[in-house]
Amino acid sequence: MKFSRAAVTAALGDGLLSFPITDFDKSGRFDADSYRRRLEWFISHDISAVFVAGGTGEFFNLSFEEYRDVVRVAVETVKGKLPVIASAGLSVESGKVYAKAAEEAGADGILLMPPYLTECPQDGLVRYAREICDWTELNIIYYNRGNGVLDVASVSQLADSCPNLIGLKDGKGDIQALNKIVKTVGDRLVYIGGVPTAEIFAEAYLSIGVNTYSSAVFNFVPEMAVKFYQELRKGNRDVVKQITNDFFIPFINLRDRKAGYAVSLIKAGAEIIGRSAGSVRAPLVMPTKEERNQLEALVGIAQKL
Repeated sequence: MKFSRAAVTAALGDGLLSFPITDFDKSGRFDADSYRRRLEWFISHDISAVFVAGGTGEFFNLSFEEYRDVVRVAVETVKGKLPVIASAGLSVESGKVYAKAAEEAGADGILLMPPYLTECPQDGLVRYAREICDWTELNIIYYNRGNGVLDVASVSQLADSCPNLIGLKDGKGDIQALNKIVKTVGDRLVYIGGVPTAEIFAEAYLSIGVNTYSSAVFNFVPEMAVKFYQELRKGNRDVVKQITNDFFIPFINLRDRKAGYAVSLIKAGAEIIGRSAGSVRAPLVMPTKEERNQLEALVGIAQKL
């Protein structure tokens, strides 16, 4: 770790968070050189932290060896300029293995993904998160999503028992439930918006004290993504409304055509701007030619906003 717990918490609580896609070559293998260039480009923009091998980075599609390489390359490339957060999860034991690898690579924290496959009771989820938190000294951000959604009592319990749990990332978009957590747990944790295309929830997030979110579209329209965040924080509703109407709503309509497009369209967008990261891996699929053309038109709109 290159950053103190306080510094990581501050970075996650105020500023745009970037979630780079993972580069694959024409044979579908991890392309370290291309990924390094992508990260160099990322950190040249106004962002506050880099989350690698996350949902947008296809954590669920990486082998452990690839994951280890992704985190290592990220830490080497970012060079301590920003906190680097990696992912872990799937099960308690695999979560420990991923966390250990992230520690060894020099990451500053872990985004703890939901357990794999099975439905989970609240006390089981608390134990899942606590055992991984207890295993590592890394900062932990819990990803409240899928079959791993914690209620307010469970979040409070974890916050009380795990000093290295520093944040909660919302992946559900239930503003009522999130507001209860924010108001109950308070500033013990930092809160991050994390639904797919989180910008569409940004105003609602901000209204309950969630000041930042993960931006996937930053991968192909970074200037617009940064502008949207900055104008949102300034309270410039006219600009926020214009970007939402002209870009985000049409993008979401395109995204909702097929499951997994929240990632696939991001890779297609990167290719459109000349920064290809290859294709997604199964079970995801790339958009059709018609959909790619529509996305290309939206990129053109975004670049003028």
